[in-house]
Amino acid sequence: MIELPGMEEVWAALPEARMVGGAVRDMLAGRAVADVDFASPLKPEEVMARAKAMGLKAVPTGVEHGTVTLVAAGRGFEVTSLRRDVETDGRHAVVAFTDDWREDAARRDFTINAMSCTQGGEVFDYFGGQADLAAGIVRFVGAPGARIAEDYLRILRFFRFFARYGQGGPDAGAVVAVAAGREGLRQLSVERVWAELKKILVAPAPLASVELMRQTGVLEMVLPGAKPERLAALLRRGAPGDALLRVAALTDEDFAGRLRLSGAEAEMLVGWRKPFALRLEDDDAALRRALADEAREVLMGQSWLWGGGGAGWARLRDRLAGMERPVFPLQGRDLLALGVEPGPRIGEILAAARRWWMEGGCVADRAACLGVVRAL
Repeated sequence: MIELPGMEEVWAALPEARMVGGAVRDMLAGRAVADVDFASPLKPEEVMARAKAMGLKAVPTGVEHGTVTLVAAGRGFEVTSLRRDVETDGRHAVVAFTDDWREDAARRDFTINAMSCTQGGEVFDYFGGQADLAAGIVRFVGAPGARIAEDYLRILRFFRFFARYGQGGPDAGAVVAVAAGREGLRQLSVERVWAELKKILVAPAPLASVELMRQTGVLEMVLPGAKPERLAALLRRGAPGDALLRVAALTDEDFAGRLRLSGAEAEMLVGWRKPFALRLEDDDAALRRALADEAREVLMGQSWLWGGGGAGWARLRDRLAGMERPVFPLQGRDLLALGVEPGPRIGEILAAARRWWMEGGCVADRAACLGVVRAL
């Protein structure tokens, strides 16, 4: 049974509540559980009143959809009132509250996410989620096509959970429904697509799921021109599980705008797309020159994308990781202090001095660089 600080306080306030969703799934799978969500047959205002009576902070984080966050032992726990869908449009749902646990479970996406558990450890599994979890099957609750039409993000969620929990072949009904409903992805915001795509790609072994995305036509919709074989090559090199690195391996297309990446993410991609000049035989001076021109994260990413695996590349990356980034020791004000007139000449002299510093392996100190400036 899961025991996180604060859970006892929540259950003391809401003894009829149950753990739901991912916490139950991962508990049964023997995986670590970091967050616990609850469901309750009480309405949000009743949940808040109960919590406050027990001295717990209650925050109406999504009260229009039935969700209240209770803070206990410094940790937030989402408590959502049991619901049924009244109306859906592929992105949002209008809900009504209920006290029927099965009705609430029936609106969840997959059988492995539709289980609930009492404080005493009794698991309620209305749709065979435990058996599917043991068999590595990601199966929609009810008719797959109907569940997808309720929220098209479930297409990408299917691939996310298949990447993490799937074993063997995928559920045939799910595959057919995903392929048939993929046009609905156009209704989703770019931010929601990218958030879900990142979760797919950071899975320890995402390749089977990405290949299934290709087969169903979903990959071409979210990442046109993507080539799963390039991701396979990156994984064989032992590259870290970074979503941006993996998506950069999948395609050369300029997807920064398509996925509305953050400024930092877009900048990293620009760096990774530059030519990678480092070679296995490079000495420390060559590595220092590279570090002087590019951030370490850029060079490391380039090495995974355009370099290789094996012991030689591992040693090169270790050397990069352990090397301090050199910084050219002069600035414009240093030249002004020497009497150089403000203007373009300052930039020219600094550039010439930096070239000399780079050619020497980026080890000359400030005094040596000033000596070169005086000689120019």
